[in-house]
Amino acid sequence: MVFDFFGARRKVVVGMVHIGALPGTPLYDADGGVEKLIENAASDLEKLQAGGIHSVMFGNENDRPYVFKASSATIAAMTAVIQALKPMMKVPFGVNYLWDPSASVAIACATGASFAREIFTGLFASDMGLWQPNAAEALRLRRDLGRPDLKLLFNINAEFAASLDHRPIALRAKSAVFSSLADAILVSGPITGQPAETSDLRAVSEAVKNVPIFANTGVRLENVREVMTYADGVIVGTHFKVDGDTWNAVDADRVKRFMDVVDAIV
Repeated sequence: MVFDFFGARRKVVVGMVHIGALPGTPLYDADGGVEKLIENAASDLEKLQAGGIHSVMFGNENDRPYVFKASSATIAAMTAVIQALKPMMKVPFGVNYLWDPSASVAIACATGASFAREIFTGLFASDMGLWQPNAAEALRLRRDLGRPDLKLLFNINAEFAASLDHRPIALRAKSAVFSSLADAILVSGPITGQPAETSDLRAVSEAVKNVPIFANTGVRLENVREVMTYADGVIVGTHFKVDGDTWNAVDADRVKRFMDVVDAIV
């Protein structure tokens, strides 16, 4: 599988830039303000790019507890942070607003992102209650904003949640491509930093041949060789952080060691 939106690479590593808690959320640092968010994100972006990352994705992981509908303030702030960092960017970038598909698409379109990741399909019982995304609304927004080139990465087994759709994961993946026009399929573990089941990755990779398959969580130096056997790409956040802690800053040495291994196997 060749990734035309990642510079025609056969295997892709996307590194997460976790933006700090945004204005209006419980953990927001009002003293540091948006300038502090930009400063910290810039530092992580610099380390990821120096380590040889293929692409980055901006996410609002620290906007806990998560919501299904983004506020105007958080959309504006996240857009401002990404826009401020664009002069630094040397690789393609994407956006993920947890957990609002339309907000993810809107921010991606406004900032000129190459892709957006989200839970676009399915029905889940989650920490946040009943989770029922609307793929049609998000795809229509992409059309209305004039960005048919924006690739949408469908995470089909949500973190912090259990699917209420009891079809096998391979069938759900095929269905998302057929009925909801997914540009890529992502397979996740049960929570941030925990790996997807190898059997799930294998089943999806065998069932879906016409779009890329990503391992979305829990990819580490120790398992990336096996994961890349089945996945066309990986998204890495927690493993690249100091001490492997999701909420720490990016560790440049961890990124470099990981990318050295990936470059050797690809």
